[in-house]
Amino acid sequence: MSTIHVEESRIIPASPQQVYAVIADYHEKHPAILPRPYFNDITVEQGGIGEGTVIRFSMTVMGRTFHYHQRITEPEPGRKLVETDLNTGQQSAFIFEPLANNQQTRLTIASDFPRSPGLAGIIESITQPPIVRRIYRQELQNIADYVQAN
Repeated sequence: MSTIHVEESRIIPASPQQVYAVIADYHEKHPAILPRPYFNDITVEQGGIGEGTVIRFSMTVMGRTFHYHQRITEPEPGRKLVETDLNTGQQSAFIFEPLANNQQTRLTIASDFPRSPGLAGIIESITQPPIVRRIYRQELQNIADYVQAN
């Protein structure tokens, strides 16, 4: 199955440890930075901090609601956190790169979405990346705002 790759990065004025603490906390901090009105109803089923966490949530984009059931892994603890959908295999990674003597972080959100076959997949390849990048830019802004306020 082919995929559609989308990623967006931003320099966040905080250490990778501070930024990681926001992303990895699925009880409080991560839900606080999710762009509204896209993300809804995040529920932690297991864990809640980083590796081993299992979550459910829904996302509404252009009038369509998508339901996700994800497991969180840390292939590179403190440097890369991955959300994998248990039903589709869709993955989103948060990649934390230290900058400026650990005073800043280049945070990248990178996702691989399953692509539908045929004409639907071609349309998805054209329309999905700009929509997802816009959502990721808002999420990165929300993260920057959150770490500066806290």
